[in-house]
Amino acid sequence: MMQCGRFQLDLSRPLVMGILNVTPDSFSDGGRFRALDDALAQAERLMRDGADLLDIGGESTRPNAAYVSPQEEMDRVLPVLERLQGAPVPLSLDTRRSEVMRAGLTLGVDLINDVSALEDDGALALMRDSRAGICLMHKQGNPDSMQQRPHYQDVVAEVGDYLRRRVALCLDAGIARERLLADPGFGFGKTLEHNLALLAALPAVAERAGVPLLVGLSRKSMLGAITGEAVAEQRLGASVAAALEAARRGAAIIRVHDVKETRQALQVLAALQQSSLEQDSQK
Repeated sequence: MMQCGRFQLDLSRPLVMGILNVTPDSFSDGGRFRALDDALAQAERLMRDGADLLDIGGESTRPNAAYVSPQEEMDRVLPVLERLQGAPVPLSLDTRRSEVMRAGLTLGVDLINDVSALEDDGALALMRDSRAGICLMHKQGNPDSMQQRPHYQDVVAEVGDYLRRRVALCLDAGIARERLLADPGFGFGKTLEHNLALLAALPAVAERAGVPLLVGLSRKSMLGAITGEAVAEQRLGASVAAALEAARRGAAIIRVHDVKETRQALQVLAALQQSSLEQDSQK
């Protein structure tokens, strides 16, 4: 079980996290949900489609993304969080700024999803004193330059060891392991080859990190590089396939744009796995 703010999450099956970007420039759906009513309608749609969590973000961290001030980020996300208070699923705030984290926690955010793994000044102490869950992500470089020349000697070992160090820092600060997730950071300072190596080795990454993994592959450019599909919204099939592979390799939470389709695919996978277990038990 994972402690996640108001919730205890059962991670015995992969959970689906629905993405809600209230930004003008996110790589896939930027600009679609900037208006408050549109954002709230999308949140309802994601929950109706079966999202186990909602991840709300006000800063695009795609490659070459423009700088957004903490105040502008808060102006985008806080009205949405305020209206969604008391939602029947955990609310995750996708931010790397401690100032934004603090404001979100005041509004009852259940999870902080941080691409910088609590490296911002004051973030670690702030989270220590909260009840929210934390996702610590690996990235190499910053969004404005991270895809220029990514380099690793051993991407699986380096990503896993970074996550292990960030987890240890949290534990040393008094944050319970049950509140922690780790994210390998697909596409954040990584080539296609790096991303594929990480996906293939998810169990090894999880073992090094020592906490459950959250995986975000939905519609990403690595899938476009594989399929030749340049338009992010046209990568549904590839996104579902990647989600299934992540689930088969032990991902605890899968972050997606297309909740309904991903959930259906995971239900089929679960049924097949259950059938296989039952057949094995009868032998």
